[in-house]
Amino acid sequence: MPLRSMKVGDYMSRHPAILTPGMPIEEAVTKLIDADLTGGPVIDDTKRVVGFLSEQDCLAMMLEGTYHKTQSATVADCMSSEVLTVNGDMAVLDLAQQFGSNRPKVYPVVDYNNRLIGVVSRTQILKAIYLQLKDSYTNH
Repeated sequence: MPLRSMKVGDYMSRHPAILTPGMPIEEAVTKLIDADLTGGPVIDDTKRVVGFLSEQDCLAMMLEGTYHKTQSATVADCMSSEVLTVNGDMAVLDLAQQFGSNRPKVYPVVDYNNRLIGVVSRTQILKAIYLQLKDSYTNH
């Protein structure tokens, strides 16, 4: 299969950590750790992506909460509401070219109604490209 025809939807995780705005930050951290992700999309009741919660967001809030012994924060208190999403039909190669030092390591994958269908990480994209290139080298 040519690199250009490889789609994000074929390599994404279809079972991401599901985070909601009202969820306590401690519960969100547990979900991210269990899913072995560096961040996750925050969705509303209709599965639309409304935010993104990163490890860094969680660390900052947990340290502040521990230091000040304050009441638990929610995901909405910590998440970024500016979210870069990708569509499942996007070419893996196009997404790989977007990755940079200031870009997310995990992207929510959405359908054409902006509803969450999965997540894709840099690691998954790297693995997809590596396996494709390895296969093309061994078949020639």
